[in-house]
Amino acid sequence: MSPSDTPRIGYVLKMYPRFSETFVLTEVLSLEEAGASLEIFSLRPPVDARFHADLARVQAPVTWVDSSSVRASEAWQRLREAATRLPRLPGLLPELLEADARDALQAVAVADAAVARGLDHLHAHFGSVATTVARLAARLAGITYSFTAHAKDVFHESVDDDDLRQKLRDAAAVVTVSAYNVAHLRERFGADAGRVRQVNNGIDLDAFAWRSPRQRPRHVVAVGRLVEKKGFGDLVEALHLLRASGDPVTCDVVGSGPLLTELAARVAALGLTDRVRLLGPRTQDEVRAAVSAAAVMAAPCVVGDDGNRDGLPTVVLEAMALGTPVVSTPVTGIPEVVRDGDTGLLVPERDPAALARALRRLLDDADLRERTARAARSLVESGYDRRDQARRLRAMHAEVLAGGHRSRAVEAVPA
Repeated sequence: MSPSDTPRIGYVLKMYPRFSETFVLTEVLSLEEAGASLEIFSLRPPVDARFHADLARVQAPVTWVDSSSVRASEAWQRLREAATRLPRLPGLLPELLEADARDALQAVAVADAAVARGLDHLHAHFGSVATTVARLAARLAGITYSFTAHAKDVFHESVDDDDLRQKLRDAAAVVTVSAYNVAHLRERFGADAGRVRQVNNGIDLDAFAWRSPRQRPRHVVAVGRLVEKKGFGDLVEALHLLRASGDPVTCDVVGSGPLLTELAARVAALGLTDRVRLLGPRTQDEVRAAVSAAAVMAAPCVVGDDGNRDGLPTVVLEAMALGTPVVSTPVTGIPEVVRDGDTGLLVPERDPAALARALRRLLDDADLRERTARAARSLVESGYDRRDQARRLRAMHAEVLAGGHRSRAVEAVPA
C-alpha cells in the first residue's frame, strides 16, 4: 500500500496525553510503526504533571479541541460557518441540539477538521464522551467511526444503556479487550452489539524482557490508580496479616488517586509504614523497573460499589511479560490471562486472607514463581503482542473502509 493509499484515521480521545493510559500510547505507536497515518483529537487539555518518554516518538499531529464554554452568539456563529463546509450539518441540527452543547460544538470542530484534512475514519477510546463526539463528527463529515469499549464505559452505574446501544448499533466496528467484555456486550445489547470484536491490548515484548523471578527479594509490587476497583485496601490488609505472622515481606504501591489519603492512613494505622511504600505516579520505565524487581505482582481487583471495575489491566500483562508472577482476582477478563495455578494465582475478590495466602505461596516457592512466570510469558507472547494488535486494527480499518460494515451513522442522515 503506497502512502497515498493509506487511510487516514482520526483518533478521538477525551484527554491526550494521559499518564495512566499507556495502552493508548502503545496502540498509537504500534499503528504508526505498521504504516498507519493518524491524527489525534483531544477533547480536554492534559492535566498530568509527568509524561512518558515514549510520547516523543508519536508522529501524529495533535489537535486540542476547544473545550471552553462559549456564548450562545459565538456557538451559532461557529455552526453558521461550519455549515458552509459541512453540508450534512443542517440535517443533523436536531440531533446536535439534543446533545450536550460542548459535545456538539466539539463534534462540529472535529468534523470540520476531518473534512479539511481528508480523514477517512474516526476511532474513539471509551464508549463515553469520546465516542459521543466521534459519532456526531462522523455523521457530520460523512465518514465512518469505531470505538474501543473498555470497562468504566461499560460497567459503571452511570452508563446510559440507550446511549451505548445507539453507539454500538451505529459504529462501523467496535473493539473490546477481552472475551468477557464481548460476551457481556452481546448478552446485554443483543444484535446491536453484533459488530463487537475482541482485539487484545498489546505489549511491547522487546521493551518488557523476561527475567527469572527465582532470585528476587521477598517483595511485592502493585501498580494502578488509587481507586476502589484496584482493591489496594485489601492488599494492605493482606500485608498486615503477613506481618502479624512474622513474614518480613515488603511492598511498593505505584500510582496516585483519590484514595491516597485513606490508604496512607490505613498503612499507618496498621503499623506498616516500614513495610509499605506509596510511591506515587511513575513513568513507564520506572514502573518496568519496579515490577521486574519484585517477586510478586498483586492486582487484587474488585467490582466497585458503583459497578466500576477493570477490564484487563495492562500492568498485569506487563508483569507477566517481565517474569513477575501475578496474584489477582477473577474480575471481568482477568482469568483469561491469569489462569489459576498455571500463569498466576487467583483469589476471590475482597478476601485479604486468601490474598495473603496466595502471596505467601509464591514468595515461599521459587519453583512455583519460575513455572508460572514462564507460562505467563508464553501466553502474553502468543496473544498480546502489540504488533499483532496493530495488524488486527489495521485490518479492521481496511475492512470498514472497503464498505463491509458501512456505518449506519453515515447512511441515516435526514435530508
